[in-house]
Amino acid sequence: MPIYEYRCKDCGKKSSFLIYDKGLLEHLKCKKCGKSNLVRLYSRFSAVRSEDSRLERLADPSSLAGLDENDPKSVAKWMKKLGKEMGEDVGPDFDEEVEKAIEEEATSSGEQADSDEL
Repeated sequence: MPIYEYRCKDCGKKSSFLIYDKGLLEHLKCKKCGKSNLVRLYSRFSAVRSEDSRLERLADPSSLAGLDENDPKSVAKWMKKLGKEMGEDVGPDFDEEVEKAIEEEATSSGEQADSDEL
C-alpha cells in the first residue's frame, strides 16, 4: 500500500494519501482547501541497510577516490560523507571545527610561504 504525495495547484499545500485501491486516485482532494486540483509529487525513497553493509561500502577503496589526506577540505568532505553514511548527524560543532582547521591550515601555509621567500 503505497503512500502518494500530491501538491494542490490552488493553495500549494502538500498532502499525503495512503491508497488501498488505485480507483481512489481520481477522488483525492486537498486536505487544506478541499479542491481536487492536485499534481502528483515523486518522493524520495530510501533503502534500509544494515550496519555491516554500510561498513562494507565504506571499506571499498573506491569510496576513498578523490581523498587527498594533505588537503583539509578533502578530508572534511570525506568525514562528512562518513558521518552521513553511518547515519550520524555530525552537527554544527563539527562543521565549525572543520572550518577552523581549514583556516589554520591556510594560515600556516601562508606563513610557511613567507618564510620560504626569505
